[in-house]
Amino acid sequence: MAVKDRGNIRRLSVALLTSVAVCAMAPTAPLVHAQSLSDSASAAGTVPDDAKLLLAANELVYDRDAERVVANGAVQINYAGYQMVARQVVYDQKTGRVTAAGNIELVEPTGNRIYADSLDVTNKFSDGFLQSLRLETTDNTRLVAETAERVGGNQMILHKGVYTACLPCAENPSRPPLWQVKAERVVQDGTKHTVRLERARFELFGKSLVTLPFIVVPDNTVKRKTGFLFPRFRSGQNVGFGISVPYYIAIAPDRDATVTATGFTAQGVLLEAEIRQRFEKGQANLRFAGISQMNTDRFTAGTSDASRELRGLVASKGEFQINPRWTFGWDVMVQSDNNFARTYGVEGLNAATHTNVAYLTGIGERNFFDMRGYYFDVQDADVNDTSEKKQATVLPVIDYSYYAPELVAGGQLSGTLNFTSLSRFSSEFADLNGDGSFDVYRGLKGHMGRLSSELEWQRTFDGPGGVQITPLLAARGDVYGLAMNAPGNYTGGYTSNDLPTRGMLTAGIEARYPWLITTANSSHIIEPIAQIYARNNESYPGQLPNEDAQSLVFDASNLFSRNKFSGFDRVEGGTRANVGMRYTGSFDNGVGVRAVIGQSYHLAGLNSYATQDLLAVGTRSGLETDVSDYVASAGFDLPMGLSVSAGVRLDEKSLDIRRTDVNATYSQDRFTTSVTFSQVDARPEYSYRTDNQTIATSSTVKVTENWSVFGSLNYDIDANKFNRRSVGLSYADECTVFTISYSDKYDPNAQTANDWTIGGRLVFRTLGEINVRDTAIR
Repeated sequence: MAVKDRGNIRRLSVALLTSVAVCAMAPTAPLVHAQSLSDSASAAGTVPDDAKLLLAANELVYDRDAERVVANGAVQINYAGYQMVARQVVYDQKTGRVTAAGNIELVEPTGNRIYADSLDVTNKFSDGFLQSLRLETTDNTRLVAETAERVGGNQMILHKGVYTACLPCAENPSRPPLWQVKAERVVQDGTKHTVRLERARFELFGKSLVTLPFIVVPDNTVKRKTGFLFPRFRSGQNVGFGISVPYYIAIAPDRDATVTATGFTAQGVLLEAEIRQRFEKGQANLRFAGISQMNTDRFTAGTSDASRELRGLVASKGEFQINPRWTFGWDVMVQSDNNFARTYGVEGLNAATHTNVAYLTGIGERNFFDMRGYYFDVQDADVNDTSEKKQATVLPVIDYSYYAPELVAGGQLSGTLNFTSLSRFSSEFADLNGDGSFDVYRGLKGHMGRLSSELEWQRTFDGPGGVQITPLLAARGDVYGLAMNAPGNYTGGYTSNDLPTRGMLTAGIEARYPWLITTANSSHIIEPIAQIYARNNESYPGQLPNEDAQSLVFDASNLFSRNKFSGFDRVEGGTRANVGMRYTGSFDNGVGVRAVIGQSYHLAGLNSYATQDLLAVGTRSGLETDVSDYVASAGFDLPMGLSVSAGVRLDEKSLDIRRTDVNATYSQDRFTTSVTFSQVDARPEYSYRTDNQTIATSSTVKVTENWSVFGSLNYDIDANKFNRRSVGLSYADECTVFTISYSDKYDPNAQTANDWTIGGRLVFRTLGEINVRDTAIR
């Protein structure tokens, strides 16, 4: 019969949808980390008054005398984003009782699906009962229970619940999933906001692995709660196998901590603690770690690892956003010896060199400011900290760059500034010949301060036929403050001036003439490039400290650079021309080709790359002669997933290969690999006494849809040694990730405590992670 009381139908829909969501939401909390169903339940009770309702059934009856609404046969309800079907729905207005039966299915606005055979909710939904509950969430997690009941409005009980994040087998749905959790009862307490799993049993491949009398965890309304976290595992050659048990402490809404105890079979218990604090504009942490070693004799005698029993560290890291443009932060560590964090693989602190830094950075629309201080903690096994003492303490280094907002004489005006202040407690030098006849100095003992600034103006003109002409003017000045020990065995005339100054004026011009060639199935751009820069000679060449320009690699990437030195301490002077050609090609079949070739010419004045230097940085660089070596690079990309790039430097007279860099990568669905080959000629004056050829490769083979094998190698061809090797096996599907790997490192000087390590990781999606973490050889 027709029903005209739309208010009762509306109340029926709200009641029904609310009751199903409320009854289904609670027990999923400890297991399903998707959107909370409590949010759905709340939403059902607070839907807008103007929400549209669509109700359809074979029969809809409203009994005014009994005050009951009954919908029979193929009941469908669409309301406020919810969709529900059932065979029958009854709403008793007198008792407030809602019952539904027959293949109940509710689809929430979130996409979650709830299934049940029957529903009975009374007393304004504070008490209710569901039969044969099944929940499927949008992130493919599933929960099944024989029955579910809501008691007293604040407690939800599931009987014989089963939870998994694994999809059922398509070929055999009755087969047990890879893993699942079963519990006799799951009880959520809405007052305490906890979930209690009674007789919880974890099953893998249908076999029970572990059963616990009960587990109490916070429900989905609790974002953080004090308690134990998943254990982790570690391993190392000289520390043994270790199990880490983390304990999380929720101190306050903006503060928490983690305390971790790791028991190593060979060295005892490592204690770690981390306190984290969030602020309105940033966050900071404070970390502690320490151990009393049981077996120091397992480490190499005479190393820092074997020199003491009590070892530890204190570390802190912070980052703050002052405003949208300015940030500051720090990352510092102090430890009892120079290798503790690396030996025990303290996460985030175990690199071969830990860089302690404090910084202030500002980024504007047309300017940039960065100020940093550095202290380099070299983590090796040397009890005397020899390498660390040779590292500079930088307090501070300031970089500033600025671009004028308006054109000046039609061109772009920009400026850069660098201020560096550093100190070193011990000179770092190397006797390359072994007889004291020739030394290179990577750093001098004492203090150095330098202020460098440069203004640059350039403008591009479009000439006839597409020629682009770019004139350039630049002026640079440097002021030094030196209090450093003079190098003892150096013939380059180190300056005795405590306050030397240096200036460089540059006038240059660049010409480019790009040609575009098109065919029916390809396009090509050929671009000849020529530059010439006229400058005065470099002042004090090789007579000043060289702290930030120690690396000089002449190749196609810096062929057209005005200053090919890598830092501010050296500056290119004299008149020089750079000439070359750049090519880019693309084809309709997806093939891309690129190439650069060229040469540099010293035309007049002093060749800065031919002068002496504390590190002989220009020697055999390919730039020390008036006509440089040839440099070239080329690469191509194929649509099949193959990319190859190569760079080469050839002797300008004999065309002998001086340097080679080749990289090839290939990627397809089941196979990915990368191979890199490097060859560098000997540069005995620059610390490379012999030729150096290395090859590095890494590959991953997807054996099946889920199983993969991966590995990597780093091989020194000249020494016939594997510097690094690793191999591993992994499994991954929609609910589980498993990885196990082995790695080792060639360590002739006993600089690492663990020459080999084994690591592993097992992740059960939405449940947690078991991590077998190595004590990371780096």
